[in-house]
Amino acid sequence: MSSWEPQSKKRRLDTDSGIGNGILNTKERFRPTGARDWTISIAVPTSIITSCVTREQRTTAAGSIARALAIFSVDEVVIFDDSPLEQRPRNFDPDAYTGDTEPAHFLEHLLNYLETPPFMRKVLFPIHPNLRSQGLLPSLDMPHHPHKDEWLPYREGLTLEAPPRSGKGTSVDIGMPETVTISEELPPKTRVTLKMPDDAQGQPEPVNPAEPRTEGGYFWGYSVRKAKSLSDVFTSSAYEDGYDLSIGTSERGLPLSKAFPNQNQTATFNHMLIVFGGPRGLEFAAMNDPDLGQMGIQGARTKELFDHWVNVLPNQGTRGIRTDESLLIALTGLRRLWDNS
Repeated sequence: MSSWEPQSKKRRLDTDSGIGNGILNTKERFRPTGARDWTISIAVPTSIITSCVTREQRTTAAGSIARALAIFSVDEVVIFDDSPLEQRPRNFDPDAYTGDTEPAHFLEHLLNYLETPPFMRKVLFPIHPNLRSQGLLPSLDMPHHPHKDEWLPYREGLTLEAPPRSGKGTSVDIGMPETVTISEELPPKTRVTLKMPDDAQGQPEPVNPAEPRTEGGYFWGYSVRKAKSLSDVFTSSAYEDGYDLSIGTSERGLPLSKAFPNQNQTATFNHMLIVFGGPRGLEFAAMNDPDLGQMGIQGARTKELFDHWVNVLPNQGTRGIRTDESLLIALTGLRRLWDNS
């Protein structure tokens, strides 16, 4: 799947006639929370699905993670491999892969599938064994998943092969009854973010995919990244200066009430990272990370990777909490760090 980002100099676009019919005169359900440059990231291990017995269970687990990302407006999810080195696939080629047992690729595939607006999925995601149980996946219904009776100042679009009526530019499907035309010549099946006009006489404009968040104040989906190990979550960050606030979750950590005692104070950060362990915890991931082994970070020293080491649910009434359950519990408790409304 390809996506397009504009050059620094923006260009105006042409649009097919009729853009004002049914697009500009509809209701806005999502209201912006204020432009923001800061981001929330989470990291989850592959072991959250390796313990699943069936493909249906793996699919349901991936769907639960995606729902948590959408509910709490998480901007990035990192999938890291915490399995023993001897159990990891070698020379894995996702393009040639025809099975559904490689956990990192499986999670990446399904999370990207769910993040994509539904009207694009059939084109961008061909038939694949990973999607055999897609009927079990939940609806995320995020702001960039369009409703025909809803207006937002931004839209996600998919470029089409058929030329526009004007003969110039590129036709773009935005999930509405009529397509729009952009002046850029883009290959078909390219996902693009458009800023919509305020009135029927205006023109849509291609923008950076982050602009709905950084300028419009909208949650605009999440990105998915794979990491080869726990340490790689940090060292391969997509952000130039990495994560400036990191939180590790563990049953051996401090309760949230002690780690963050001020209930009314938000945290100061640019990019927050919250890392979750699998059935055997983050210590298991550190044990299977050769780079951390060379640094002597194993066992109890795993907490040294993080600014905070927290227990999201002390005195739990069960021997273990699944990672997808821990996601909901942790994000509920930690949300006040970035939103105390």
